[in-house]
Amino acid sequence: MEQKKAQTTHHTTAPEDRVSLFQKFAYSMGSFANTAQSAFAGQMVMILNLGLGINPALVGIIGAIPRIVDAISDPVTGYFSDNLRTPWGRRRPLILFGAITGGLLFALMFQLYKGHSEMFYFGYFLSFQLLFFICFTCFSIPWIALGYEMTPDYHERTQLQAASSFAGQIPWFIAPWCWPIMHNKAWFSDGVHGVRVLAIIIGACLIIGGIMPAIFNKEYFKNLPKPKSNGAKEVMKKFFKGVAISLKCLPFVKLCLATLLIFGGFMLASSFTAYVIFFYVFKGAASLDLAYQNGGTLLGWYGTFSALCTVGVIFLTAKISKWIGKRNTFFITIPLSIIGYALKWIGYNPNNPYLLFIAAPFVTFGLGSLFMLMNSMVADVCDLDELSCGERREGVFSAVYWWMVKLGIALASLIAGFLFNIIEFDQSLGLGQSTQTLFWMRICDVGIPIITSFVAIFIIMTFDISENKAYDIRKQIEERRQGERRKEDRRTEDRRKE
Repeated sequence: MEQKKAQTTHHTTAPEDRVSLFQKFAYSMGSFANTAQSAFAGQMVMILNLGLGINPALVGIIGAIPRIVDAISDPVTGYFSDNLRTPWGRRRPLILFGAITGGLLFALMFQLYKGHSEMFYFGYFLSFQLLFFICFTCFSIPWIALGYEMTPDYHERTQLQAASSFAGQIPWFIAPWCWPIMHNKAWFSDGVHGVRVLAIIIGACLIIGGIMPAIFNKEYFKNLPKPKSNGAKEVMKKFFKGVAISLKCLPFVKLCLATLLIFGGFMLASSFTAYVIFFYVFKGAASLDLAYQNGGTLLGWYGTFSALCTVGVIFLTAKISKWIGKRNTFFITIPLSIIGYALKWIGYNPNNPYLLFIAAPFVTFGLGSLFMLMNSMVADVCDLDELSCGERREGVFSAVYWWMVKLGIALASLIAGFLFNIIEFDQSLGLGQSTQTLFWMRICDVGIPIITSFVAIFIIMTFDISENKAYDIRKQIEERRQGERRKEDRRTEDRRKE
């Protein structure tokens, strides 16, 4: 009976733990920038295959290699951010640098012209993409870590991530229209010309959105004591120790694996979505250009409708989470997304293309809730880590967590590239793809995210940081901090007397 009462306890957020509306807005503009680069690049990169004729396997490799570099750059940046001490804070100087350089490199990455060899395009795009990811990591990792520390409250963390997720949906209203925009003959000579201009616009948006948190957000742990420096060898030892400790934290590993599965499955399916629409749903079009035009319009409306549904999912998830907790909310939203993936099989209908819209409200429960819930739960894990180890390591945790996200993108890109070859997709055939190829395209699009989502649900079943446990952890941390402050005050007083 006593246990049951403890389980139904709900805590109220203290006024001092609330994040102001303006602070949420400034932080959320970083989410706009972080999502924009991913949302638009995912749409624009198709030009490498469908505009410049690069083999899908090479396109997959281009998407995978930078994520291997992220395996080093992300945790290094996270560690550096945790240990940086400047008058402007630990995170903000890095956020400012990463936003500016990342925006410039994004624009340069897509400055491609026809008439070059396949390997030239491969080398050029890969080189600039590597530079872009290294520099943009200096923005994304400290920005994510900043969100973990802006409030110590269990519920306010979810509210902050809800605001961030809402702003992150704005690019998704526009990104699905990339294909018809790039191929608009009134604006551009062709898609390759269109992608060059669009990249410059997106790069400017990354800079504007990315510098907002650096200028306006406050850091909760800005005035931590400067860490002791014992030489490069000791620093590297401490760095690897921090990463190892984060990977030994079982609740954190569970969050990482669940995210890898759900997001990786979604991204892998997304690699096939446009192709299914162009080459299956509109296979009866009079020409390939007409299929691109009609398919691009369907993609645009479907993407915009999905983004609108996601906004509703974000607010609904935030409300439900406050009632029943983050973990239990996950068990509602992810099964709903599984239903949505299954409905896509019905929605891919050449006789009624817009039947695909029946799947959107359900599919959006997946990603619409995933990062809001997971980021909020990672913040709770950071408190657990401080209780165990006595240090704040949001930077390392954000780096390792988001490297797992990027690993999902890398695996999706690499696997998709080779799957296209395995199912014998041939761009030169245009709308004449074989029946078998079109069938397996749809199997990959629908089946993969269903399987990965089911596995993720079983993993999160064992995640055990509840609302009550999170508040208990925070209480112990605050008591220890107060004790340490009293000790420091006594030492200061003793030194004065001497």
